[in-house]
Amino acid sequence: MQAMPIRIFLVLFILALIYPSSLIAIKQKASPPEIKRESPTPPEIPKTNASQRESAEVLPGLIASPERRTALVIGNSSYNTGSLRNPVNDADDMASALKRLGFDVILKKNATQQDMEDVIRDFGNSLKKGGVGLFFYAGHGVQISGKNFLLPIGVKIDRETDVKYRAVDADMVLDEMGNAGNPMNIVILDACRDNPFGKSFRTASRGLAIISSAPRGTLISYSTSPGNVAADGSGRNSPYAGSLMKHMIKPGIQIEDVFKNVRQDLGKMTQGKQIPWELSSLEGKFYFNDSAGVGGDLVVESKRVDDERQKVAQERELLEKQWALDEEREKLEALKREQPKPSRPAVSETKEVAMGPRPSASSANEIKRDGRFIAYDNGTVLDTRTNLMWAAKDNGSNINWANAKSYCENYRGGGYTDWRMPTQDELGGLYDAGKSRPVTCNTSYSIYVATELIDITCFYPWASETRGSAAANFSFWGGKRVWHQQSYDSTGRALPVRSGR
Repeated sequence: MQAMPIRIFLVLFILALIYPSSLIAIKQKASPPEIKRESPTPPEIPKTNASQRESAEVLPGLIASPERRTALVIGNSSYNTGSLRNPVNDADDMASALKRLGFDVILKKNATQQDMEDVIRDFGNSLKKGGVGLFFYAGHGVQISGKNFLLPIGVKIDRETDVKYRAVDADMVLDEMGNAGNPMNIVILDACRDNPFGKSFRTASRGLAIISSAPRGTLISYSTSPGNVAADGSGRNSPYAGSLMKHMIKPGIQIEDVFKNVRQDLGKMTQGKQIPWELSSLEGKFYFNDSAGVGGDLVVESKRVDDERQKVAQERELLEKQWALDEEREKLEALKREQPKPSRPAVSETKEVAMGPRPSASSANEIKRDGRFIAYDNGTVLDTRTNLMWAAKDNGSNINWANAKSYCENYRGGGYTDWRMPTQDELGGLYDAGKSRPVTCNTSYSIYVATELIDITCFYPWASETRGSAAANFSFWGGKRVWHQQSYDSTGRALPVRSGR
């Protein structure tokens, strides 16, 4: 029995010597080779600095570009010597347009000297990855002894020699481009506005100087000719920036023709007073928008984004006002809690003070008129349009809804006994957006009341309507019908009303 395996082994050995391929085929059939499946390597995600992350949003209407495109956009408006209307708007809108044209955009607004120098270095590092670089600056720029300087925000310049140390040398941008060694760069300077320190500078000249030492493959555009100044503009954008954005988004136009079109626009708009200039050592063709038929979409999309940006800014402003108001309320409440509580008179005394003497309603005398409102010497004011009679003043202190209702119903001004809490609509009838006055409870803010004969001392008089645990107010700050919890007693007021005689 043991001889059988030996014989089989010998037979297989002989077959392997004679027919080696047969044995390999048998082995392959019996045991197929293992197939290794390797997961594809995920693409490397480039690191970005804070400024790039801030502006790296994905935008609709993005145009694919054949080369890498990187842009640095700076707009400075808030100068100590006087704010400029357009630069920050120009920077916002230029950044949006460049993003849609395939640029990775770094955006800086109202930048200090340190901010500008840091972001220019970041820009230079980005350019080392190759592609097209674009630098756009809008703001004040000065020419001193033939050199150009871009003025940051918050700069204090008392004499001409301060500029060298407190402003940003425009050559820094060109040096970063030269160090990066990328094949093509575009420099756009809408900085030829008049020198704000010109009267005290001995060697300062109007406008900017010609830059003669730019890296090969660079186009430099000035918003006006050398030695002249550019208009800041009366609209949202400067004439130069507005025209440039209009033409650069049009499809199929070479860069040289874009700037020619801008020059023609500015010549017509300014009657030849502002003529943009370019210096170029470009060697190839470049199109801001090398696609076809999307220029109109870009214009529409850009306008839509601008509208949305303005709407968001307005909503943010309103929210900030509301937050500030809430903060003030908290501070006032904290102060009240810290102060010792005054001793209160007996309940019977309180009622007597609230009700006061009861003069005859017929004995009231008119003391003043304000349009449709008539004030009487018994502390009442008649609205002749609605025939409602109002207390001349609210209760004068914070009060919750239940106590406000009780205050109104027990009010005895003018000798009348039918006072009540007003409705939201009745309070709304006293609102007038065209008449503002500081509010007594916080003079940093205003309320809008149709007459000064009625003294409303804080923002939210209570109204009679209720919804469960909530009750109605009317906001004389925002002109809106609002609701608060009935227990809310901050900035609420009680203003009695009754039907007039």
